[in-house]
Amino acid sequence: MSQVDIQLVTHLPTQIRALEKKAVREGFRFLTRLIDEWNSGANRFDAPGECLMAAYRNQQLIGIGGLSVDPYTRENMARLRRVYVSASSRGHHVGRMLVTALVADAAMRFQSVCLFTDTAEGDAFYLRCGFMRIDDDHATHVMFLNDI
Repeated sequence: MSQVDIQLVTHLPTQIRALEKKAVREGFRFLTRLIDEWNSGANRFDAPGECLMAAYRNQQLIGIGGLSVDPYTRENMARLRRVYVSASSRGHHVGRMLVTALVADAAMRFQSVCLFTDTAEGDAFYLRCGFMRIDDDHATHVMFLNDI
């Protein structure tokens, strides 16, 4: 496998629609929400501490994920959002590299990062990335950044 490049992006990548189509074929609608929220201005991952990162291999967009201020808590918590890696790139540590980069960015401003996933695969993936399961109405996993 060739090298994966994780980049901080300030605009939606031009290949986002192709990645969205792959996600929709798998039954995931969160990239559609990412595009809709970006285009409406509802979420551009541009508040202090927020970011959007993209994973590329051979200049092809193969993954994306964002970090935002968690809207459900007043604590110093970030939320991983819209993390997706194309099926053909899974199992090659692309998701882990993307999440690691997002968490490293979060550690500069936040004390913890939470997320919500509703799949067994997502649960297992985030546990492998160092997150812990939590019982919360708005999140399924958390990582305390002072622990890393």
